Amino acid sequence: MTDCDLILPCRDEGPALRALLPEVPAALRVIVVDNGSTDDTAAVAAGLGALVVHESRPGYGAAVHAGVEAASAPYVAVMDGDGSFDPTAVLPLLAQVRDGGADLAMGRRRPVGRGVWPWHARAGNALVVAWMRWRWSLPVRDFGPLRVCRREELLALGVEDRRFGYPFELLRRATEAGWRMSEHDVDYLPRAEGTRSKVSGSLRGTLRTARDLWRVAR
Repeated sequence: MTDCDLILPCRDEGPALRALLPEVPAALRVIVVDNGSTDDTAAVAAGLGALVVHESRPGYGAAVHAGVEAASAPYVAVMDGDGSFDPTAVLPLLAQVRDGGADLAMGRRRPVGRGVWPWHARAGNALVVAWMRWRWSLPVRDFGPLRVCRREELLALGVEDRRFGYPFELLRRATEAGWRMSEHDVDYLPRAEGTRSKVSGSLRGTLRTARDLWRVAR
């Protein structure tokens, strides 16, 4: 029986899930949160054995929170469901939290090639993280799209943002609560063919996300 639920917030990620879900280690139970998909995301996820949760409120934070509420394992991992991460990268993060070495273990993205992480998304991430490092002595250099922590402790933080500011509010609240954080380099892979990023897929998407992040980082 697994002690960790892997939450994948998804919207129109059917093509990615077909390749991703078979690669998830057996030690992890998968929860796919369908956040208003118009493709076959939910059907693909269910057909490959994932628990499917439907969240009608749009927004990354809404999808993640729905997944955390639906989880039942003592540990939760959150990972983008677009194929940009190898799910086996969750295991060393889980091991560190499970062994008491960190309260929050995160993957720090290392692009495997040019164009994987568009310049505008990378620059926006660096700018806001740098500000938060100065403002709150945040001990990380990425906002952690791949992360592992204890479920009950995460819920107790009371993260309120339901859009793209969720990861930054989480880091802010975790820092204020005295959580021990660690970062591990992880490969950042090209998105699955047939999918498109809601954040870095366009300059407009990046600016919208930066607005959400800035709102919770002030």
